[in-house]
Amino acid sequence: MSLFRDDGIVLRTQKLGEADRIITLLTRGHGRVRAVARGVRRTKSKFGAGLEPFSHADVQFFSRSGELIGRSLPLCTQTQIIAPYGNGIVTDYARYTAGTAMLETAERFTDHEGEPAVQQYLLLVGALRTLSRGEHAPNLILDAFLLRSLAVNGYAPSFDDCAKCGLHGPNRHFSVAAGGVICGDCRVPGSVVPSSEAIALLSALLTGDWGHADACEARHVREGSGLVSAYLHWHLERGLRSLRYVEK
Repeated sequence: MSLFRDDGIVLRTQKLGEADRIITLLTRGHGRVRAVARGVRRTKSKFGAGLEPFSHADVQFFSRSGELIGRSLPLCTQTQIIAPYGNGIVTDYARYTAGTAMLETAERFTDHEGEPAVQQYLLLVGALRTLSRGEHAPNLILDAFLLRSLAVNGYAPSFDDCAKCGLHGPNRHFSVAAGGVICGDCRVPGSVVPSSEAIALLSALLTGDWGHADACEARHVREGSGLVSAYLHWHLERGLRSLRYVEK
């Protein structure tokens, strides 16, 4: 029998029995973890509030097998809220739908339980913090998070040099299959020709140039979001259910 402690973001919860829940977290040290929280659905539960989606919490786990990830799920025995990001997210539709898409993305990119994914964890913490504070438009924060999640998982799109031959940009064509912008000679069936403003916006979101991103016109933001969604779906091989509810 062993105790484990880790910081984590609650990705989702599932009902279990009459009063329990299965909690899925993305943790700093152990990657994605599923655990059982006994009695959290009771009104007198002492730590149920810290195990709601969007919560950033310090959680103690108890495992009878001696391993955090094993045949049986560990138990959440203690929790201490680090940051209740949900308070600034769940009351606003645009923030809530964007945040839900972030949680689903983080879970999809950490499909093997127990494998550390520190960069993905830090990205999620930073994105939820920014979203809860309303520092930028929710759809811009979401697109920045999606692009950076793709990058840390090895799928960084090119927004300047040709993704196939490396020809210095700017290049006009964009192909999700090729990995971003491509030159005229490398153009493939299915490629599109987005506006230069949309490509510049996506490059700004990837690199953190918020001054440029915040100043973009709504039509270019919508165009950029469409490219991000298509690129993400290609690499995840199936779409995110939550993206359909995000305001564009």
